[in-house]
Amino acid sequence: MLLDDASAEFHDFFERHYAELARLAHLLTGETDAADDLAADALVALWQRWDRLRAADHPLAYARGVVANMARARIRSAVRERRRVLLFWSRSPERTSGPDVAAVLDVREALARLPFRKRACVVLRHAFDLSEKDTAAALGISVGTVKSQTSKGMAELERALGARAVGELATGRRNR
Repeated sequence: MLLDDASAEFHDFFERHYAELARLAHLLTGETDAADDLAADALVALWQRWDRLRAADHPLAYARGVVANMARARIRSAVRERRRVLLFWSRSPERTSGPDVAAVLDVREALARLPFRKRACVVLRHAFDLSEKDTAAALGISVGTVKSQTSKGMAELERALGARAVGELATGRRNR
């Protein structure tokens, strides 16, 4: 089967960026299973517009924005669903337990408490090591907003986790 130029370009884009987009979705939602679905859905949306996007300056930035928007919608939907369940069953949310180390769970919990825009800025700046400009492009906001949201998000994480833990996060020293 021969692929036309657009199909070949998209296939190359998919191969190079799918894992990164799935990781972004996972860090934004905290849901491993949903991350693959969100990345795939975002890439389907990109494929539908690929004729226009392939000529764009930064199709990856657009893809990150699509993933961020889909993650935001998923989180909002999940929050609404949890509220409905709580209304009907009046039970407290279940605790997550698993093979992860306590520090990873603490970071995930602290990230989940951040409002979406602060979380997205912190994740893109520190977990993905994007510049302020690239983060702004991915989220469709100004560089100044990225700076303030990242600073405020890191300050909230510092209050929740302690200065040492946040310093290690920001500098990339993680225990694996």
